[in-house]
Amino acid sequence: MAFTIALNFEDGVSRFIQCNPNEKVLDAAYRQKINLPMDCSDGVCGTCKCHCEQGEYSLGDDYLEDALSEQEAQRGLVLTCQMVPGSDCVIDVPMASALCKTGCEEFFASVVATTALSSSAIELSLQLEDCDGIAFLPGQYINVEVPGTEASRAYSFSSLPGDRAVSFLLRNVPGGLMSSYLTGKAQPGDKLRLRGPQGSFYLRAVSRPLLFLAGGTGLAPFLSMLEQLAQSGSSQPVHLIYGVTHDHDLVKLEQLERYRERLANFSYLTCVASEASQSPHKGYVTQHLDASQLNDGDLDVYLCGPPPMVEAVLSDFQRRAFTPASFHYEKFAASQTA
Repeated sequence: MAFTIALNFEDGVSRFIQCNPNEKVLDAAYRQKINLPMDCSDGVCGTCKCHCEQGEYSLGDDYLEDALSEQEAQRGLVLTCQMVPGSDCVIDVPMASALCKTGCEEFFASVVATTALSSSAIELSLQLEDCDGIAFLPGQYINVEVPGTEASRAYSFSSLPGDRAVSFLLRNVPGGLMSSYLTGKAQPGDKLRLRGPQGSFYLRAVSRPLLFLAGGTGLAPFLSMLEQLAQSGSSQPVHLIYGVTHDHDLVKLEQLERYRERLANFSYLTCVASEASQSPHKGYVTQHLDASQLNDGDLDVYLCGPPPMVEAVLSDFQRRAFTPASFHYEKFAASQTA
């Protein structure tokens, strides 16, 4: 059985390759026309050194200590010329994709539907053409070209990796280039070009409780993560705090309810910043973080939202002197035409 290896490059580009049983990662990459850094390919020089973010593998004993020390190996550093995967893996490559003679993949898709979920949020549903699906890590994004222009916008997947049907949850920006197209011109069957996937904000291997903090349409990557967790049958507790500005900005609540049914240890809370809100939980995300949710730091925190929200959470953690076991965050700002 072949294993899927995600290669995350320094410039944010991700490429996915298939590695056959007993095949070394370097050989698999070259076979699929990705030139990972190398000089000797014999475990002597250390040029192919990368970091394995997650997954199982073996390195054997045929490399020199000068190429990879025992301390480096304990930190997850690997020599791709010696690394034989035993599962799907995620590898960080300390080099730009272009230097490895690769880059973003290009896909074409047709519009299935554009749905106004609220006055501030649009769901874009696409069907991929000429491919079985896009490989990505839950939480990553892809660049979608605005038809009739050379401009593109970056959107996080809200769907599961590998499906031909892909979806995105995006902010409706009045006067925005993509928003104007989706609300005024888009028709089912329209062709769109996509390039990616990209991004270092993605779900890591789950070994402790998870805290998800979402602001506005920053909910999108968490929908993809939750679907992955539901399908894998994760047993770790997952708590989502989802904050918006106004009551009408809350979307996808029915989907969150379904995840509560499918994931035994999933809970969520919505909060609304507006003083005129009818929500039982008013205020900002930071006002609804308590000690029980922070679990004395023994948890992984994922944060996605507009820059002011992300900065507020970072400041709140600093004020609390709170350091989680791992912390991953992504800011997004809507692009707008002049």
